[in-house]
Parts: sequence; C-alpha cells; structure tokens
Amino acid sequence: MARDAFLLAGEKVLPGQRRQIDVPVARLYTHTPLNIPVEVVHGRRDGPIMLVCGAIHGDEINGVEIVRRVLKTRSLTRLRGTLIAVPIVNVFGFVQHSRYLPDRRDLNRCFPGSESGSLGSRIAALFREQVVDLATHILDLHTGAIHRTNLPQIRAQLERNEQTRAMADAFGAPVILNAELRGGSLREYAERRGIPVLTYEAGEALRFDDWAISAGVRGVLRVMRLLDMLPVGRGSKVPASEVARSSSWARAPIDGVLRPRVRLGARVVKGERLGIVAGPFGNEEGDVLSSSDGIVIGMSNLPLVNEGEAVFHIARFHEIEDAEHAVEAWQASASVE
Repeated sequence: MARDAFLLAGEKVLPGQRRQIDVPVARLYTHTPLNIPVEVVHGRRDGPIMLVCGAIHGDEINGVEIVRRVLKTRSLTRLRGTLIAVPIVNVFGFVQHSRYLPDRRDLNRCFPGSESGSLGSRIAALFREQVVDLATHILDLHTGAIHRTNLPQIRAQLERNEQTRAMADAFGAPVILNAELRGGSLREYAERRGIPVLTYEAGEALRFDDWAISAGVRGVLRVMRLLDMLPVGRGSKVPASEVARSSSWARAPIDGVLRPRVRLGARVVKGERLGIVAGPFGNEEGDVLSSSDGIVIGMSNLPLVNEGEAVFHIARFHEIEDAEHAVEAWQASASVE
C-alpha cells in the first residue's frame, strides 16, 4: 500500500520527497512577513515522525548549525518515517540576537500557548498546532545562556517514558540530567502528551562551538538509528553516558572579577576552590568553593560577576569515577575531530 503524503501548514510532501515550507508567524513593523522555516523529509516507508528544532531561544544558535548538518546527511535518502527540521523557532529573537521575543517573554515558557494571548503565547500556539502536534518524538536543541557555556548534556525526565530514557542513552552525551519539567516549556508540553522529548544543551549563546555542534549532530543521528529511521552503520558504538542525581550552582561570594581555576568538564571535590573573585585593585578577594563532589557541566565565560551570581554548575553522581571517565572519553573523541 502506498504511503500517504505528509501535510504541514497546508502543504503536502509526497513520499520520498523533501520540501522547505514557510510557516507564517507575523509581520514586522515594515509590513515584511516573518515565517518559521521548516524542512520536511518524508521517507518512502512508514516510521516515526521526528521533530528536531533549534533556537527556541533566539540567541542559542548552535542548534541552527546542527539542523543544517543533519539535513546534509546522505543517509536521509534511506529515511524511514518523517523528519521535521526547524532550525529557527524564535525568528524574532534570532533576528535581534536575543533569547527573548520583542515583548521580553521567553518562548520556552509559553506552551501550549493561546491564539488570543500574548505574542509569545500566540507563536507557541501556532508552532504547537502546525508542527509540534504532528511529531511522535522530539529533540530540542539549546546552549548555555548568554556568557555561559555548557558541557554537552541531555536533560530529560527519565521516569515518565521508557523511550525517553532509551533516546537519552542513545544520544551519547557524556552527562544526562534527570531534570524536572519546567512550566510552559516545549518539553513539559510534549511529555504531558506522552511524546518522548530530549533537550540537548551544549556550548554558549551567540557562538558556533564546533565541539558542541559535532556532538549534537552525532547524537541526533544516533537517536534516529535507535528508532530505526536510519540504517545502523558500522562503528556506530554509542559512548557511555552517566545520569546525574542532582546539580547545583556555585555562586560568587563578592562583587568583582572572576579568575576560574577549573575548566569545563573537570572533576571537583567538596570545598575545592573553583575560582577567585577580586576587586579591580585586588584589595578584597573571595573564593568560589564547590559545595560537593562532582563534574563542572556549566560555567560563566564573563569575568565580571556580582555577589550571588551563578558561576559554576556542578553535577553530582552516584558513581563519580564513571562520570569522569564518560567526560574524558567524550573530550578525547572531540579532540580527534
């Protein structure tokens, strides 16, 4: 029996076809139309419908490049199922180099949205109705916030859905955070509808970090192979991931200039000095201390800090040695590329 065409935003994509579709969002002050760009790859054979999306936060651009590279993958000619690729969800923020929408709302706190609500709520409702509700599986691509960088990590709620855990393991990021759902996020909306969803975090906002992008591309393709959307190739062994039992931020003890003493991915022990904060003359200094044993999975890249500001993100593990080995293995593979 022939497979049906795939319908998105009123446009048909035939089996074996790929099409770029513009989903109308709004108009700028200049009356210029603004669209969410979508590419649909509709395989000839039945299978899952995978949504891969980036830049829900408009300044988190590593995901844009991950989507582009995934779409260049030759094995997509043998795709089973359907890939919905959305490099830029928050087009307003992307144009303005901003995390937020013009009304300063966070689009990833607006789901499921409303057609009569705020700008963020309306865009969330549009994206949900036209794109998200079509998917059976979702990969949502993020980076650290402005002036912060993240070690490659998956955030997911592992207990709600067995397939979510399988996808998290298959992705191959060194760290998995069993993270609670945040109200209004795409991940919360999808999980509550029973759709397996992963959030990938890696790198820094407004930067192309090739180590984060390469790891993201490999992870997306691994998940697609797990779901039998792509053929499994030789040498496609998945690197080990370790699940963090919790995480916390170490904060600046005083206002001043931060001098880090540890790197991203470093193993640290409770009480270790992670960095030193000092005034511009050095008359006053304060140590940033680790409150537990763990791995540094995120850190500030901006030396200027205020008292109480989060500067080092520490993940805690039941088996810290296994986590350290997973990070070291990832770092070794990244340095080879």
